[in-house]
Amino acid sequence: MKGAVATGRPLLCAALAMLTLSACQSFGPSDDDAQPAPPPPPVEETEAAPPPPPPEPEEAPAHQVALLLPLSGQNERVGRSLASAAAMALADTGSEEIELRTYDTEGSGGAAGAARRAVADGAKLFLGPLLAEHVREVRGVASSESIPIISFSNDAGVAGNGVYLLGFQPDQSISRVVRFARSQGVRDFAALVPQGIYGRRASQAFLDAVRSAGGRVTAIETFERRRSALAGAARRLTDYDARSARAAEGGVVRRDGTVANVEDRLPPVAFDALLIADGGEIAAEFLTSLDRFDAGPGDVRYLGTELWNADPRVARIEGLRGSWFASVSDSRFARLAQRFEQRFGGRPSRLASLAYDAVLLTVGLADEWPEGGDFPDSALTDPDGFVGIDGIFRFGSNGIAQRGMEVQEIGPNGARVVAPAPKSFEQRISSREAAPRLEEEEVAVVTIDPALPVLMAAPAL
Repeated sequence: MKGAVATGRPLLCAALAMLTLSACQSFGPSDDDAQPAPPPPPVEETEAAPPPPPPEPEEAPAHQVALLLPLSGQNERVGRSLASAAAMALADTGSEEIELRTYDTEGSGGAAGAARRAVADGAKLFLGPLLAEHVREVRGVASSESIPIISFSNDAGVAGNGVYLLGFQPDQSISRVVRFARSQGVRDFAALVPQGIYGRRASQAFLDAVRSAGGRVTAIETFERRRSALAGAARRLTDYDARSARAAEGGVVRRDGTVANVEDRLPPVAFDALLIADGGEIAAEFLTSLDRFDAGPGDVRYLGTELWNADPRVARIEGLRGSWFASVSDSRFARLAQRFEQRFGGRPSRLASLAYDAVLLTVGLADEWPEGGDFPDSALTDPDGFVGIDGIFRFGSNGIAQRGMEVQEIGPNGARVVAPAPKSFEQRISSREAAPRLEEEEVAVVTIDPALPVLMAAPAL
């Protein structure tokens, strides 16, 4: 893991040389008969002038870093939360080597205009933007100036060629929760995924994860993110009409054409676990329909993605009890959020840790950043990685942050960790992880190995 952050410039101690003057007295030849010569008049000693003080060392200019965030528009709240977290990180480290300036990607000229203003101000590194569309706008400006981008987006499509993504990737959380479910004996999997880019990537990640874990995918259904469309997606996923038809064969037909007791004769759904690749609000909306079509919480195990971790309401939804979801560890973020609230008077966005860690990362690499030169982005791909608020992470050759993920289970008292995140990238996750029983009161606490250096030598969170 990368070493600790420099905590400030080393102080240079200058030593002054002390001059010692020796008075040499000379005597002329002597004659026994001669009267002694009168002593020479005393030499008037003059005090030597002190040496001039050494020149004051010139203060090295701070490295210019631009923080590109939406500070207006519909994402203003999230953007300002990230900006505050970044400022807090810089204050926590006490670094004087970094000068951080914030630019509004929703302002005049959009994200590209913000990037051009940052370049004019001397920026050599971009932290942000938040949105993939803004990354695309900024990329041209950055590449022409050889400026690396450390973005907070989770859209893998914009990574690479100088763009590094800190955003939480759905494929990593899906892979983690599927592997955990498989280790608990789940074999047959199904998934509900939203239409769009996120859904397409989630679908592919799900297929790859189940195949890699030795499981079987029995159904994948896409849905529009409209409440009225969810019931139809649940009906198709569970193959309800075909199952009802099979149950009706040989049944007693009523006068209205329905079959008596058909619900009691329905065969079970063809999967043991169901991934709902969307946020907690959508997952909750699906519950009624899934229960109606025999895929309720008593019938299958629900699986969630990193999006569930961003919504604190998820852990309080009764119908999701027993569900598993994978995400980065929350143990340090909880302490960060508490300090953030004390300082700024409100809860931070869950994405605020991305900005905090981005600043820690920048400060941590400041010693390798030549004065007036380009940011050393080659150091970002250190295979040992780094440790930040969200645990271990490292950038792959594709520019995407690989992260250690934990698995949480939703119980009567909220979510708790049942499979901790790995403490290093060398630590392998067992294929037979033991999940604690739901009735246990203890909450598993994720700790960082003390031997593993963190990104900062700053105050503990």
